[in-house]
Amino acid sequence: MLWLVLFMLLGALALAVFYEVRTSRLQSREFSRYAATLTYQLEPGPSQTVQFPQSGPFDERLGYTRLPALLARLEQQHFVVEQQTQFSNALLNYSQRGFFIPYPEKNRAGLGLSDCRAEPVYEHFYPQRHFAHFHDIAPQILHTLLFIENRALLNTEQPLANPAVDWPRFVKAALSQLGRALELQDDSAGGSTLATQIEKFRHSPGGLTHSASEKLRQMISASVRAYQQGPETLAARQRVALSYLNSVPLAAAPGHGEVHGLGDGLWVWFDTRLERVNTLLDPAQNTGLPMDEQGLALRRVMALMIAQRRPSYYLFAGRNELESITDSYLRLQADAGLITPALRDAALARQLNFRNFSDNPVLQRVEGSKLLHASRGRLAGLLGLGYYELDRLDLQAETTLNAELQQKISRYLNELADPEVARTIGLYGKRLLSPEKTAEVRYSFTLFERGEHSFNVRVQTDNTGQPFDINDSSKLELGSTAKLRVLTTYLQMVAELHRLHADKTLPALKELTPHRNDTLSRWALDYLMRHQADRDLNSMLTAALERRFSASPHERFFTGGGLHTFANFRKQDNGRRPTMIESLRESINLPFIRLMRELVRHALYQDEQRARLLSDDKDPQRLTYLRQFADKEGTVFLRRFWNKYHNKPHEERLDAFFDSVRPLRSRMAAAHRYLQPEAGLDEFNAFMRRQLPLDHKLTDSRIEKLYHQHGPGAWSLPDQGYIARKHPLELWLLGYLRQHPEASFSDAVAASAEPRQEVYGWLFKTRHRSARDSRMRTMLEIEVFSEIHERWQQLGFPFEQLVPSLATAIGSSGDRPAALAELIGIILNDGVRVPVVRINSLHFADRTPYEVHLGPDPNRGQRVMPSEVATALRYALSQVVEGGTARRLQGSFSLTDGSPLVLGGKTGTGDNRIETVTRYGQVIKSEARNRTATFVFYLGDRHFGTLTAYVPGEQADNFHFTSALPVQVLKGMEPILRPYLQPGAQTLCHQQFAASEHVPRNEG
Repeated sequence: MLWLVLFMLLGALALAVFYEVRTSRLQSREFSRYAATLTYQLEPGPSQTVQFPQSGPFDERLGYTRLPALLARLEQQHFVVEQQTQFSNALLNYSQRGFFIPYPEKNRAGLGLSDCRAEPVYEHFYPQRHFAHFHDIAPQILHTLLFIENRALLNTEQPLANPAVDWPRFVKAALSQLGRALELQDDSAGGSTLATQIEKFRHSPGGLTHSASEKLRQMISASVRAYQQGPETLAARQRVALSYLNSVPLAAAPGHGEVHGLGDGLWVWFDTRLERVNTLLDPAQNTGLPMDEQGLALRRVMALMIAQRRPSYYLFAGRNELESITDSYLRLQADAGLITPALRDAALARQLNFRNFSDNPVLQRVEGSKLLHASRGRLAGLLGLGYYELDRLDLQAETTLNAELQQKISRYLNELADPEVARTIGLYGKRLLSPEKTAEVRYSFTLFERGEHSFNVRVQTDNTGQPFDINDSSKLELGSTAKLRVLTTYLQMVAELHRLHADKTLPALKELTPHRNDTLSRWALDYLMRHQADRDLNSMLTAALERRFSASPHERFFTGGGLHTFANFRKQDNGRRPTMIESLRESINLPFIRLMRELVRHALYQDEQRARLLSDDKDPQRLTYLRQFADKEGTVFLRRFWNKYHNKPHEERLDAFFDSVRPLRSRMAAAHRYLQPEAGLDEFNAFMRRQLPLDHKLTDSRIEKLYHQHGPGAWSLPDQGYIARKHPLELWLLGYLRQHPEASFSDAVAASAEPRQEVYGWLFKTRHRSARDSRMRTMLEIEVFSEIHERWQQLGFPFEQLVPSLATAIGSSGDRPAALAELIGIILNDGVRVPVVRINSLHFADRTPYEVHLGPDPNRGQRVMPSEVATALRYALSQVVEGGTARRLQGSFSLTDGSPLVLGGKTGTGDNRIETVTRYGQVIKSEARNRTATFVFYLGDRHFGTLTAYVPGEQADNFHFTSALPVQVLKGMEPILRPYLQPGAQTLCHQQFAASEHVPRNEG
């Protein structure tokens, strides 16, 4: 009886299993119920529950596996997460168990880049050729796929069928695996359905099934995905077929990279269009089309469906075998009645004829506009990716650029090469151009808009046709534009003195005794004592701008380790004693040289310890103090040099160092022999000739003499630094890092105890105080310029050091036009520095569980100058337009109501040359390197920017234009800019973006 009951139970169980296999009723109910709990929701702020995939070709290509690293990188670059998906508890548990997250995956995605108005700038979808909908697939293509891979997939008799499991096929595969394990057969049959294959080549590590557990993970994940929209699965099974055809991997091709999907496969491997093949294989459309074309189309589709099993083999070395297998399947398909004998014969009569990549390469053309270079290149740098990887990310990004305005400005700049257009704009005349030279000048224009939390780049273009941007990426000698930085530092120091002393009583002020060489402090105290009633900062800054400095060039200045003279641009200024605001307005050099000297001395003598070093040579405490000074100051400067070099490889350190050394024989020789003492004479010879290519007197014998003269042990560390005109501790640290690349800063501090003492102790070894004092002044000048450099960096100065010379006041340290424009923006923004933004938003993985929206951090504003200083500088800059070097612009920009737009700016001209001089200073040879003229400006209270005219190379000798040229070019731009400068236009981009932000960029 027991056996009978057991037999009946087994029979009932078998019937239940048979029923379930036939109907899938139980699994459809349970899987769909469970899948309904696997949800996610886009919420404000960063997510604590999202689980990113760890591997899988699909997830890697679209960037989902990279998102944690990308988000961390973007956070370091001051982006914040504005929205991100939150997983339900069920989905979080499901993903943590290792299953693939179910959601409607995209058949194609890629980079979408729009401008600030949400107008497309660049779109790259991958795969590029695809079926948009299931019903777009030609019946013969669909039949071919199902015949080869999954014949029962679209069976309408089983509406609840699970596409992840083909039970007869699965049982056969299981038995064959068992037979192979027992060595009863050699081959095993595959049990994968199209649904599990998709899970495999999209999400499994390497796109492969490495184990039985991996196969089980694929089947469960595919089952949950199939039932996510409910128990009935016909629509899900259709999506399986569509997804497979659109994303099946088909190896990688030269010049293209990875190939996915039938559409791209046909184009890459056979140079044929998907639309044509689809028409040829659709009975509703192919009537009357040549049968041989239909046969070739079927053969190609069949071959690619077969090739996906071993694509790297079949599509290269195994092409003959692929032809043979394709013939077999064509015959089988005809025997099954799926194609006509005529179509079979037409297909058998053709050969595949693969694309010849040498004669017919796969070309992917990208428009070479400046807009695209600026935005796509910036985005690639932001994410740390190459263009190939960037284009395949599931990413929508918004640049701050205004494409419409950018195109207008670009067209305008290109038209300036036409002599007639240049004449119309007014580019001919003294200090401008002549008609035959208009095409040789390069113009670069950048326009910013001041936002609440950022400086947004609206235009970044030029007429070079090259990705390199002169304004944003170059280091140029921009002449008088440096005067703006000097004037800013001057007014900041005045404001600091006002803060220190403005509240003091008159007797207290009289008790203060600043050093006799600290002219700025003496002036400030005198002003405060004489103006008891109007001690407010605005009045003091106005008085500071009205101070007068001599413009006489008949003085030698001790700076940069020697005596130097300077000249004004106009000789008629030599006898003047202008105010500082007049000197800025008319760009007179010598007052700024003297102002810079005053600032250097103020910084020097404000520090009592420094002042003491230059005062009493017989002070018994001087040696003790010097040791303390050496230890303290040496550590400070060691930290600065450490920050400059420690993250760079050795060769990059050396390049950065030697770029900052003035190209003179002794300086280069001393530095090289110290930093590379083991270098042989041949290596030293090559280095010197590379660094001094124009020194024709640099003979082999002279090089050999320099080699031995500056060899190891020939000079002390301080002497080496003095000869090279570099801080000795900078030399020491470079040598130390070369020998100890893994050292920490604390290691460097400990190791530099004696060198720090040595750097300053040598000053007491000479009997001549004048020698000590001159060298001390040189070293202290280096330190003071390092402090001034820190001030400049707070205001956006882009380089790692200043030339420690008063010549920095007139441009010898170089600058970057866009960085100067940022300083204008800070002044326009009332002294608050906010980040310069070129990428305004990043939207990863739209409509997926990994979706995240990022934008620039709105809380990065930093006050870097008092509001009163910014106000004074705006007024000073407006005077440059009202009656100074940019007076051509006066009255040229206006509002729609006719009222003039307030303008301001600073001009600068750089004539960069290599000069050969005699020992007496006579120039005997002068070779042009480039010529630049820059105008940094503000237009009203929201817009600012820079316009640079540039001629590279020796042809610069033929040009004599000044900054009047970019000023005139900007004036000619007024009709283009006018609509964008009106009140209310500042929200144009944001309004249009908000109205169209729902438009999807990627396709599901």
